Parts: sequence; C-alpha cells; structure tokens
Amino acid sequence: MELNDIKSVYFVGVGGIGMSAIARYFLKQGKVVGGYDKTPSALTRQLEKEGIAIHYEENLDLVPSECKDNQSTLVVYTPAVPKEHEELVYFQQNGFDVEKRAQVLGMLTRSHKGLCFSGTHGKTTTSTMCAHIMHQSSIDCNAFLGGISKNYGTNYILSEKSDYVVIEADEFDRSFHWLRPWMSVITSTDPDHLDIYGTKEAYLESFAHYSELVQPGGALIVHKGLEVNIRPQEGVTVYEYSRDEGDFHAENIKIENGEITFDFISPIENVCGISLGQPIPINIVNGIAAMAMAQLNGCTAAELREGMKTYGGVDRRFDFKIRTKNLVLLSDYAHHPKEILASAQSLRELYKDRKITAIFQPHLYTRTRDFYKDFADALSILDKVVLTEIYPARELPIPGVTSRLIYDNLAEGVEKVMIKKDDVLDYIKNNPLDVVVVLGAGDLDNQMDDMTKILTSSNPFAF
Repeated sequence: MELNDIKSVYFVGVGGIGMSAIARYFLKQGKVVGGYDKTPSALTRQLEKEGIAIHYEENLDLVPSECKDNQSTLVVYTPAVPKEHEELVYFQQNGFDVEKRAQVLGMLTRSHKGLCFSGTHGKTTTSTMCAHIMHQSSIDCNAFLGGISKNYGTNYILSEKSDYVVIEADEFDRSFHWLRPWMSVITSTDPDHLDIYGTKEAYLESFAHYSELVQPGGALIVHKGLEVNIRPQEGVTVYEYSRDEGDFHAENIKIENGEITFDFISPIENVCGISLGQPIPINIVNGIAAMAMAQLNGCTAAELREGMKTYGGVDRRFDFKIRTKNLVLLSDYAHHPKEILASAQSLRELYKDRKITAIFQPHLYTRTRDFYKDFADALSILDKVVLTEIYPARELPIPGVTSRLIYDNLAEGVEKVMIKKDDVLDYIKNNPLDVVVVLGAGDLDNQMDDMTKILTSSNPFAF
C-alpha cells in the first residue's frame, strides 16, 4: 500500500517501543489506529489516552470495525508475536497488507530522507541525540526512536516541515535490510542475536549487506576499527569516527566536577567547546556520531553546541534516579557484554574512588550461553555483582544455562551474590550501598521506582 491509500492501521504488538512510535505517527497523520498487546503497560495506557484503541486478549471482536477493511487497512506486526496469533492469522488469510514494523520504516525511508543509526549497541542513544540536535535546529526532523527521549517524553518526534526522518535501524531478524537510508551511522558490530544469525560471520555479513542500502549521494559514517567489510554503492561517501581518531573525533577532552567538555574535530568544520548535557564518558563517542550526522545535513556549529548541551538522555540508558554526594542509583539497558563493559568503564571513570555495585538480570538464555564469559569479564571491572535469574523474553529455558555460568566466571576479588528477582527490593533495603547500577533489558527496571523510594527513605545507609 502507498501512504495515501491507508485510512486505518492496526498493530499486532502495539506496546513495543518501536511499534508505538509508528502508531503515533499514523495517529498524527489522521488515520484510525488500533492495536493488540499481551499486557497493559505505562506506554499502552499513554497510547490509549492519545486515542489509540488497544485490547489485551486475542479476540477479533475487539478489533475496531474501521480496521477490518482489507482495502484501506495496513496491518503492522512485530516478530515477537507468535505466528499462530489468532488476529495475525486472520489478517494474513483475508487479503490485508500485513507488514513488519521494519517494512513500514522502509516505506518511510523511500518517501523521506532517512538518517538511520545501526549497530549492536549505542544506536538508541546516538539516534536520540541526533534527533534532538536536528529538531531544535533550523533543519528539524521526524524521528522513530528505540527509547523514550527525556527531552520530549516520547519515542517519536513529528515535524510538519522537515523531510528528514531519524530512524533506529534494528539488526534483530535482519529488520534493517528493509531500510533505504539517505545516510547511516554504524556504531558497532559485536556479534549478537546468534539465535537468529547462527554465526558471527552471518551477523557481520548482515551489516555488510546493510551498508549496500545507503542511497547514492548519501553518506555512511562508520566507527573506526569495525570488523565488518562494508560495501557502499558508488556515490556514497564513507567517513570514520571514534572518540580519539578518524574523520570525526574529539580532542581536548576534560572530565571534571561532574562535567564533560571537548572539541569536535570534523572535515567540515571543527566545533570547539562542546559540553555534554548528559555528562557520561560513553556519550563522547555517541555525541561525535550524532553531531557528524547532524552536521552533514546542515546543522551549524551553534546548533550543535546547543543541541549537545541541552540533550537530556533516554529512559533506561545510563538513567540516573538518585545522584547525591553519598548515593548514586541508575538504570542502564545494557544487555550485551560490550554494552556492559562500556557502562562499567564509564562508571569507573566517573566514580574513581567509590564502591560500585551492579544488579544484573541477564537477558535471553541463548545470549547467556554464548557470552557468559564475556559478561563475567565486563562485570568484573566493578566491585560487587548481584545476579538475578535470566529474563527469558521470547525463549524457552536451555538445560544448564543459568546465571550461575556468569557467577562462576567472575574474577577473584569481586564480591558476588545470586538472588531471586523478587528479592531485589529486600536486598536494596538491607545492604549498604554507594553507587548502584541496575543492568539489563528485562523487567527488573519495573522496580526502579520502588528502589528509589527505599533508598531515599527507609534505607539507613542511603545518606
């Protein structure tokens, strides 16, 4: 279907962070929007308030009547929904245009200038940072983000004047192969999702193929030193970036008194005196990629400075809940060993003389099986590790694969403990804590508000 032919859109799995952004886009376009999700959440409740009809059981009678015309209804589904889902099967068997979220994003990159951010990790923060820089500039942009921007309280930005659309390009299930970027960043290619790809080589090949999809006349901005052999089309300009070297990099980095400043070195125009609104060391390299993309698409030096200074971060990405002299509590979505390592290194750089405790909920049995030694190595940078049981998400248990694999491989000297997820709040309440980071992509983050309340009230060690 073409965008102009669509009158209603139905989402099977509307509560996902990426799906909800597209649902909001179509709602803003004046379409009738409805959807199903397995369980209510703060996000689905907000979508309902905005005017999207959502239900929580497989029941065709609950699908809005406007979404039952196969000539004018687009159906969007997430691969996380089982193939035998009653509603999905109905739409597939009755002549509806049924597409994955990634296919819809691909449609948008063919009708707009897609600025896409791909990579094993870093893509949510970097794309959100770029979207903020551009949205507050004279250029502006639309954006479909993989996290809730703290600047806007949403994962979606709408512009009535800009032809640019910032998109997080997800490699899971090879979804990013549907995109046709005008320009793209590749942040990292550390193997992940091996339950989908099977081998490291297949994972790297998916990024090589993705690099071929950037449109001639556009640009590819690649982190220096990646293993992947990119294959850009003729007419695509390739740039390299990193924290310390490459076409785009930082110089004169200063990290002191809770502030981070640096100079942005660029083949277009150097910009001195960049100040990070979210002063975290990992955001230096994230900011370089975001500014490179924004600068290549017309943002001025003053706009880059202002955008970086006012960037507020993303929910669950190095997300501080408490930040006082005697106590720090933050949540970080990190769920891959390299993400854990980056988070741990940033914390070490920020809190050199503090005792850092990680509460980690591993995500997926397959990821734990494939990377348990790497997880242990990354976590061993910290002083204490509290492990909960694995969050299964879409997977069934694998015999012999538990958090114990990580626990047993932690370095000598690291304090360690294993507890049930349901016991985390009691642990928080009854143990002395200094700097605490809650890590993982599971549901432990749902307890962050309770952790914050405990640590600011009843915990005698908090202050």
